[in-house]
Amino acid sequence: MNIETTTLLVIGGGPGGYVAAIRAGQLGIPTVLVDGADLGGTCLNIGCIPSKALIHAADAFHQAASYAGESPLGIRTGAPAIDIARTVAWKDGIVERLTGGVGALLKKNGVKVVQGWARILDGKTVEVAAGDDVLRIRCEHLLLATGSTPVELPSMPFGGNVVSSTEALAPATLPDHLVVVGAGYIGLELGIAYRKLGARVTVVEAAGRVLPAYDDELVKPVAANLARLGIAVHLESSVLGLADDGRGVRMKNGGGEETVLAADRVLVAVGRRPRTEGYGLESLLLDMNGRFVRIDNQCRTSMRDVWAIGDLTGEPMLAHRAMAQGEMVAEIVAGKRRHFTPAAIPAVCFTDPEVVVVGMTPQDAAQAGVDCIKASFPFSANGRAMTLESTDGFVRVVARRDNHVIVGWQAVGGAVSELSTAFVQSIEMGAQLEDVAGTIHAHPTLGEAVQEAALRALGHALHI
Repeated sequence: MNIETTTLLVIGGGPGGYVAAIRAGQLGIPTVLVDGADLGGTCLNIGCIPSKALIHAADAFHQAASYAGESPLGIRTGAPAIDIARTVAWKDGIVERLTGGVGALLKKNGVKVVQGWARILDGKTVEVAAGDDVLRIRCEHLLLATGSTPVELPSMPFGGNVVSSTEALAPATLPDHLVVVGAGYIGLELGIAYRKLGARVTVVEAAGRVLPAYDDELVKPVAANLARLGIAVHLESSVLGLADDGRGVRMKNGGGEETVLAADRVLVAVGRRPRTEGYGLESLLLDMNGRFVRIDNQCRTSMRDVWAIGDLTGEPMLAHRAMAQGEMVAEIVAGKRRHFTPAAIPAVCFTDPEVVVVGMTPQDAAQAGVDCIKASFPFSANGRAMTLESTDGFVRVVARRDNHVIVGWQAVGGAVSELSTAFVQSIEMGAQLEDVAGTIHAHPTLGEAVQEAALRALGHALHI
């Protein structure tokens, strides 16, 4: 058995783990990163990046198909066709470039990458199996960045025609009819993409509306577009299992009636769970917060010099949260004084239209007892949105009534994900409505709706 020692040992090469390792390397900390799969984790390989690539391809195909009929732009084309194998290969090329870049950055900063599956022996020792070889690594600091996995329904285990988001992002063929179980952001992002690629799509959701984590105002434009796209939605309904012939699902609707939805593929997208099994985590006897590892505001666990970040530690299960935590842990190990106390963490839903939530919603503020004012500006009054044929949706600001400090932004509309940076910066910097309203915004841009929302909250919007 080979034995190695290091200062920092990172288990997991996803966004949180690789960012922690890169930053530690920059700070001169001897670092080893262990991962049994490809660098980049779920996000780069089978999540964030490939899903956005597929969404873009679907949007392009859908746009081309719209030009086969009457177009207000005066563009007319023949009916387009798609080679899904080539689309997947293009998506895979993007993934390979990004994961290759991660590997190069780790090497550049002196991080040793060990390819293999880790098993924790104690808080200072890990064994890594790589083929027939076993490497024992001893460390001063152990960082757990093992991420999460899709939730599987007991009545419909993954396999065959039942797929998770992983398989849905690398289809060999397009289904004729896709049933999506779960109308959260993953289910709707992929369901809309498949519909735009030409598949018939049906969504089954147990709650009373799609995107149940978002408020009604934000959801309405998304629900309206689902109807326009011809996506069937069954709310207050549950999936009981596969049909007897395996070519569909048994569903119970809100009235208790049972029906069968014929389908040649079923995407189960009911959430994700932390990856806590298979690598000896239980041997550490860490304090837990439900299914998640409990941490403090420095990402310390209940065991000295054992740290945890990302999806393993709870909501929000977002790659950018894990990245920020990983960078912080590396700096603390290097002796810097840091705490993870962000004013806000942006959340984006890449549906059509897109949804962005940063900070408090009006409902959050009311529940917290914070007296706030809110104001919205519709994209129907924004010139740039008109030129993009994307006038559905709005920007909404939430600010304290007493001092006008902004505590939240929300938006729904085409390409509003790109506004998230401005939203989170204004909250992190403690901006007031007057600061945003008094900032000159470029014309014509979607960002003008941000200024107009702030102006409207002050009582003098200019373009509505």
